[in-house]
Amino acid sequence: MKRLTIIIMLFIFQQKLSAQTEQQFMFFKTWNYIKYYHPDLASGKVSADSLFLVNVKEINSKDDFNSIITKLTSKLNEKFTISAPLERSKDVMLQNQNFDWFQKNKKISTKNKDILNKIYEHRYNFEKLPKDKLVSDEKEYTFPKSENIPYGYRLLSLAKIQGVIDYLFPHKYIMDKGFDEYFKKSLDGNSQLKTRKDFEIILAGLVSKLKDSHAISFYKQLHYRKDIYNMTYLAPFDFQIVDDHILITHLIIPEICSKAQISVGDKIISINGKSISQIIKEKGKLLSASNDEKLIHYLSKYENNLIWPDNLPQKTLQLKSTKSNKKVSTKIEMIDTSKKASYEILVAYVQDKIKKAESRQLDHEDIAYFKISNTYGFIEDVENDKIDAKMDSILYNASQKKAIVFDMRAYPDWGGFPYHYIYKYFSPAENYFFKYYAPNLKNIGTFVYIEDEAYYFPKIKDKETHVYQGKVFFLVNPETRSASEWYSMSLQKIFPQSLTIGQQTSGADGDLVKVNLPGDYILEFTGNGIFYPDNSQTQQTGIRINEIIKYKDQDILDKKDLEFERVLNSLK
Repeated sequence: MKRLTIIIMLFIFQQKLSAQTEQQFMFFKTWNYIKYYHPDLASGKVSADSLFLVNVKEINSKDDFNSIITKLTSKLNEKFTISAPLERSKDVMLQNQNFDWFQKNKKISTKNKDILNKIYEHRYNFEKLPKDKLVSDEKEYTFPKSENIPYGYRLLSLAKIQGVIDYLFPHKYIMDKGFDEYFKKSLDGNSQLKTRKDFEIILAGLVSKLKDSHAISFYKQLHYRKDIYNMTYLAPFDFQIVDDHILITHLIIPEICSKAQISVGDKIISINGKSISQIIKEKGKLLSASNDEKLIHYLSKYENNLIWPDNLPQKTLQLKSTKSNKKVSTKIEMIDTSKKASYEILVAYVQDKIKKAESRQLDHEDIAYFKISNTYGFIEDVENDKIDAKMDSILYNASQKKAIVFDMRAYPDWGGFPYHYIYKYFSPAENYFFKYYAPNLKNIGTFVYIEDEAYYFPKIKDKETHVYQGKVFFLVNPETRSASEWYSMSLQKIFPQSLTIGQQTSGADGDLVKVNLPGDYILEFTGNGIFYPDNSQTQQTGIRINEIIKYKDQDILDKKDLEFERVLNSLK
């Protein structure tokens, strides 16, 4: 009888929790809607945050959808004098804008539907915002790192994430289906959590749903990231993820590895009983990556220290690996970074590794090699009035080579090199290499095609085009992100004979937008839509690749650059 009573009580509690979640979800939807459309809130005349915080405390499971809408709109101005601006653009992304949540909701009265529709019909034109203001601007709220954020502000943070996805994120339509249901589960979790760490797990999970590599570093802002991602200790060896295993590539502290019988070339197939594939899948639930290639590449970086299973920090890990085609089990002592001597060894190793990677280049007398992260040096010490002549000389020399190689496997250090000078010397006058969709300020939640040629190529008086007949290669991988992807697309158009080789790129092509969340968190995401001229997707997909280069274990151990080898073989 006692057990039955407990079951009934739990059932009643879950029912109340579910009802409260539905009310909160509708509250968030309504609040974001009026926040971005009502002239008084969108303009900042009325504080949207204050409206939220005052009313969210009064929402409970007894409220129906109509009372929620009434609470949020009853004190707002309903006597509109200015109709929404006319849409004159012919090419607009409308995929994200969906008001079915109230327009097709039978639980919402005709009166309230009319109120919400009327707000949209008289929506604010964000073109009127002052020049120093952005649609994405949000107030900062600071709370001590050691304390949990108050419940109302946690709800405000979640509501702002929902608003970003519904109104500011151009690629909502290719996110995983079922985000609303996941969001409701996050609301359930938020109502029951007791610690800041638990809330940060909820934040990380929601951000991961964007599947946007611009947001992959969100975890670095989390105060409890070491516990959440098990980053407390570092491995005494370097590694790289290959397919379903972790390949040991270098012994940083050999004596520790020797004690655990770990050698270069070993393949770790499980950690603490979890397969590598299982660990990668779990990491993907708390890290935002546009595609699996980017996620695995990010997890493979030793300095990120993210591959260890998400459980309590453990200094000793149980490993299963294959050594000479034999399965073995071992324990490894991880490195405590509080121990200065060991930590200094790890830091020195990482610094040397990065330095070697940055200095690596392709040297061949018949090849002009340009590394996108190392181009500013061309003009660093050149006087302004001599820069054009210097760049013309460099590109003339490149045009005399049998091949030109653009290594795009990094972030550009100088956008002027590809955008202005490569265009100036090699490109036809018009270089419409992509379609650019910006937030539609007349109708937030939609994105409008920008026709202004300044977004596509610079205006250069008396421009000449030097047609290059040689071979052109673009080297890409998951490090090719955002501006690097964008410039790669431009170069593909300028050199139609080119070959793009490597691995799938980051899939986050576009301008970075930042939104403050309560607790000193900043949500970063791709803020506009970048497509090929035929409307082919680049977000999540990455740029077009002619040849996929696949690395095997031995290639990695031999420190090969297969992209370099492919280029050199083409000249034989």
